[in-house]
Amino acid sequence: MNEAQIQYGYIEKAKQIISEKAREKGGSLTCCVQTFGCQMNARDSEKLSGILRAVGFEEIEDEDADLVIYNTCTVRDNANQRVYGRLGVLNGFKRRNPHMKICLCGCMMQEPSVIEKIRKSYGFVDLIFGTHNIFKFAELLVGMYESEGMLIDIWKDTDQIVEQLPVQRKYPFKSGINIMFGCNNFCSYCIVPYVRGRERSRKPEEIIEEIKSLAADGVVEIMLLGQNVNSYGKNLENPISFAELLKQVEQIEGIERIRFMTSHPKDLSDELIQVMKNSEKICRHLHLPLQSGSTKILKEMNRRYTKEQYLALAEKIRREIPDISITTDIIVGFPGETYEDVQETIDVVKKVHYDNAFTFQYSKRTGTPAAAMENQVCKEEVTRHFDELLAVVQDTAREQAKKLQGQTLDALVEEINEHDDSLVTGRLSNNMIVHFKGGKELIGKIVPVYLRECKGFYYLGDMQ
Repeated sequence: MNEAQIQYGYIEKAKQIISEKAREKGGSLTCCVQTFGCQMNARDSEKLSGILRAVGFEEIEDEDADLVIYNTCTVRDNANQRVYGRLGVLNGFKRRNPHMKICLCGCMMQEPSVIEKIRKSYGFVDLIFGTHNIFKFAELLVGMYESEGMLIDIWKDTDQIVEQLPVQRKYPFKSGINIMFGCNNFCSYCIVPYVRGRERSRKPEEIIEEIKSLAADGVVEIMLLGQNVNSYGKNLENPISFAELLKQVEQIEGIERIRFMTSHPKDLSDELIQVMKNSEKICRHLHLPLQSGSTKILKEMNRRYTKEQYLALAEKIRREIPDISITTDIIVGFPGETYEDVQETIDVVKKVHYDNAFTFQYSKRTGTPAAAMENQVCKEEVTRHFDELLAVVQDTAREQAKKLQGQTLDALVEEINEHDDSLVTGRLSNNMIVHFKGGKELIGKIVPVYLRECKGFYYLGDMQ
């Protein structure tokens, strides 16, 4: 019996437990899943929701529920602080509803110091598990309901990949697909390799089968997910490149759009650029994290490329795929960073012409090499440098966005506009948002839209 079959057995057992609890309550048990962090966390939360619904929970958005699960992120310290703050609120709910269950999972739970703090200060939490054993959620639910006190199940690492379990997708027409897990890069500021483990790629045939199943279920857009998709396939018994996987995905009937993230600049291949260039399905958007434009800082970050190498790569991508949108991540305030280093980063922003950049102030993560570095930059200086960089990023992004005005491009309609229900909100291939007149019957469809007016970071348009 394989692991998926074992877990389906626990799903049946959990169903009986939840059914009995619902009879005692006199109504359905409610659950709330809150996600902190990246697209991979969002995909994991869809798995959690799928299992909770399969065992009989009714999912709601209110945290005053019979079961609340926080799927946590730990990339920056403020993500941890948010979780601690929310736990205080949940404690109040639990005092009013003693049968309430509180579960914590995700990257933050892989840190031993976090587990110790929760043991000491948040003893009302019922279940804690990490990133490596999320597939055991049904089994852990059964254990939680059959035992007293806090249940903790943290794995230091794993080579197991179990994906054939229930999933509750947020959108019926688009979906994320995990193609690999973990990271081998060990950037000196980043805790991800320590909490997500080493790189593990899924077999291409399993990925293709899952995407075919999604296409049959009405999915038209997929996003291939990994900490560094460019490393996909290197550790498989029969190695395959990410570019080769994309070619196979392109052949799947029904899939009209393919996205992926994230790409590390150090190993983005010419083969991948050519596959993107010649594809009619791969979206015209590439997220290419820079982190810093200073070669000195890049070396300290262990990014394994120089400013000049990054610029040459970006130039090549722009030359080969002129209509591509390039977005990035930038960290300000890394230990030892000077004003001159920040100017190097600003220089890269101006030369690459990013369509958007996610700009962060450096956050010291205990357990990473950067946390022990001397020359930590003072908060006031970081804020000053951050504000200067952000202004340039925003100006550049507005200039890039304006270039599309007057064009007619395809948009995937995602939802009714949250501010005006006479409008729908669509996403262009380059990841930009456009709002235009339309009704709910358009949701999930790809339609041509005339980009009438650029509003800085989004468009107003008219369906053609």
